[in-house]
Amino acid sequence: MLGFPDFSGFTRKLVLWNLGAYFLLLILGVASRPTVNVLELYVGLVPGLVLHRAFVWQLITYCFIHQGILNTAFELLSLWFLGSFLESNHGSRWLGEIFFVSVLGSALAGVALAAATGEQSVLLYGCWGGIFGLLIAFGVLYADLEFMMFPLPFMIKAKYLVAVYLLIVLAMLFSGERLYAFSQLGGALFGFLYIKFAPRRGFAFAGTESLYGVRNRYYRWKRRRAAKKFEVYMRKHRD
Repeated sequence: MLGFPDFSGFTRKLVLWNLGAYFLLLILGVASRPTVNVLELYVGLVPGLVLHRAFVWQLITYCFIHQGILNTAFELLSLWFLGSFLESNHGSRWLGEIFFVSVLGSALAGVALAAATGEQSVLLYGCWGGIFGLLIAFGVLYADLEFMMFPLPFMIKAKYLVAVYLLIVLAMLFSGERLYAFSQLGGALFGFLYIKFAPRRGFAFAGTESLYGVRNRYYRWKRRRAAKKFEVYMRKHRD
């Protein structure tokens, strides 16, 4: 796989949402820095606020908060490369589900470690948790596919690429970034659980199919009931 993938579908929406949020905070930062601090604390992930003030929306909204142009660029390029490939093979709904399941898993892991260590005032942000979920899915489902992921200048099999990323994150567990590292591992775990236990085409598709099945059974029951009434009616007229 060489070159840039298509920029379309739900992958494009995710990238543009994140990019829009980044530039919105950047503009607000130029206008009024204190306002940005309050906004980041409100929509970023602060474990103490989730645990004690029930700011549960932060378990999802934090993934749209980014800091630093280089870090943001690398995040969104990774999201573009991985998301585009997986979406082309599994569909937009599947991609959306595994991304946000991984984001949620990453947040829960971060909150759990913060509660255990007392680091509840740390601000967590970024979509690396979701990206790690996609990365695990890519490594498991396409283990032997050779892939060049920016900025690596050489081809590497998916399973080895995943192993490199996981080793880096495991090393980060022994640094001051352990909360971020642990949350990313949580995203990877939830991504793995999703591809192992979710329906092949995702929960949304399976739910829709189930609803269609219930509707079709109801219509068949109505037809059988109408047919029986018609038989009774015809029998009475023959008699």
